[in-house]
Amino acid sequence: MLEITGIGGLILLVLDVWAIVSIIGSAQSTGSKVLWVLLVLLLPLLGFIIWLVAGPRSARA
Repeated sequence: MLEITGIGGLILLVLDVWAIVSIIGSAQSTGSKVLWVLLVLLLPLLGFIIWLVAGPRSARA
């Protein structure tokens, strides 16, 4: 099991919060937003990486 503690955990927390805010601000459907947020919350590191590559973009983009 991968354990992230200390400064790495703090950085991951900040990145996950940024991802969730971006997901909520995107133009995607509510269902899509819920699925992306759940993915990022349940799998913090892997979910963030998947979102970074394939996730919905913010409304500003």
